[in-house]
Amino acid sequence: MMTSVDTELIRVLGDPLRLKIVTLLARETLCTTHLVEETGAKQTNLSNHLRVLREAGVVETEPCGRFTYYRLRPDVITQLADQFADLAASARTAAENKRACP
Repeated sequence: MMTSVDTELIRVLGDPLRLKIVTLLARETLCTTHLVEETGAKQTNLSNHLRVLREAGVVETEPCGRFTYYRLRPDVITQLADQFADLAASARTAAENKRACP
């Protein structure tokens, strides 16, 4: 049973704005303009966060004319959820695994 969680992905999703972006993209595919409107972030700041999410494999892009659309990769979120589920399952049995003091 796996009991470790992808710490890099947790770091990436740990930023409040990036988590907001992921939450928005879980509902629909959006372009940068939409994301600026929804988050209130400056375009340059948002673009930097989108780059981090893209490099981490959390989102993918789709060019559409002069716009770039972003969509969430649900398999990455599922993988992270599975890691947390494994961690929770391990924690359920942790009470039975009591290490003796020296």
